Amino acid sequence: MIYAANFKTNHTRKSTENYVEELTVKLRAKNPEDKVYIFPPATALDSYEGDFTVGVQNAYPTHNGAYTGEIGLEQLDEFGIKTILIGHSERREHLLESQEAVAKKFAFFQENDFEIIYCIGEPLAIREKGFESVMQYLLAQFEGIDINYENIIVAYEPIWAIGTGRSATVEEISTTHRALKKAINNKPLLYGGSAKPANIKEITSIAGVDGVLVGSASLDASSFSQMVLS
Repeated sequence: MIYAANFKTNHTRKSTENYVEELTVKLRAKNPEDKVYIFPPATALDSYEGDFTVGVQNAYPTHNGAYTGEIGLEQLDEFGIKTILIGHSERREHLLESQEAVAKKFAFFQENDFEIIYCIGEPLAIREKGFESVMQYLLAQFEGIDINYENIIVAYEPIWAIGTGRSATVEEISTTHRALKKAINNKPLLYGGSAKPANIKEITSIAGVDGVLVGSASLDASSFSQMVLS
C-alpha cells in the first residue's frame, strides 16, 4: 500500500521537523512493503531521512529563472527531492491551472525523471449527472499526460469529498477505480477524499485501491501513522 500525506498550507519548518521525528519512530513498525510519502509546504522542505519519501506539493517547470514566487529544479535539487504532486484539484480550482498548464508541468518533470503523483477528480455537479459523465470528466484530465510513464502514480480525489468529512461510498470508489485502472494501464491508483483512521481499513480493502492520498488526517503524525500501521 501507498500512504501519502499532503500538508497543503499547514505546518512550519519547526513543526514539520517535530512531525518527522515522531513519524520516524512510529514507522519502525510498518510493513516494509508499504511506501510512505510526505508533502510539506515549500518553506519546510529539507533533507529529512527516514522510511519515507519527501515530495513537493508544486513547482514551476524550470531549472531556475525569473519566476517570482516559484521554485524550480535548482531549489529541489538542494534537498534531493525527486517527487511531486501535479494536478491537484485545489490548484486547478483556486489557482486556475488549466489542463494545458498541468500537462506542460507533467512533461517537464517527466523529462527530469521525477516520480509524479498525478491528481484527478470531479466536482459534485458532475457526480450527480451519473457515472458516464464522471468518467468523461476524469478521462479529460489525462489529456496531454503520458500514462505510460513508469514513475506515475494516479490519485483519484472526488472534489466533493476533499476536506468535507464525507468520503465516497465503497461502491463509488470501487466502480470508479475499476474503470480508471483500465484507462491508466493498471498504474498504481490512490484514493483521496476524507480518508482517516476510522475508514482507512475499509478504503484500502477495496479492489483497485493501491493506497491513499491523505489531507487533514495526515497533519497529525500520530493520526497518519495510525493509518499506515492499520
